[in-house]
Amino acid sequence: MNWRIGNGYDAHRFAPEGGRELRIGGVRIEWPRGLAGHSDADVLLHAVCDACLGAAGRGDLGAHFPNNERYRGADSRGLLREVRRMLDEARLRVMNIDCVVVAERPKLAPHTAAMARNIAEDLGADAARVNVKATSTDGLGFCGREEGIAAHAVALLAGSG
Repeated sequence: MNWRIGNGYDAHRFAPEGGRELRIGGVRIEWPRGLAGHSDADVLLHAVCDACLGAAGRGDLGAHFPNNERYRGADSRGLLREVRRMLDEARLRVMNIDCVVVAERPKLAPHTAAMARNIAEDLGADAARVNVKATSTDGLGFCGREEGIAAHAVALLAGSG
């Protein structure tokens, strides 16, 4: 068995109020401010994509989905499904994904189960192999000042590739 591990990180600042919806882990969250970014700015899915790509030795999100017109406003769940296609080609499968989203507000814990389900579905993984947590920074740093949201992810893949 070929075991591979990768990590991912992403952060986006908040867009102006009313500028766009907040979407994290593919879940729409009622909040007056979304995140600014070229695609839908889903920090969690971007971190998961980078963790999987890193574990597969396939570079990073920006190398596959650059900031051009094709990906302007892109749905990050679609990007994650494309990463799954790359993993399938490499004969790698998800053994475990562990993530944490860092935000002072909104409170994300009520949404983490739905986020984990979306990630598992898009990666073709058993839902029990995907874990999503939420935390705050107790007012420290850009997340604590409510300037934006960040996410970290770790992926463990296995396969014959």
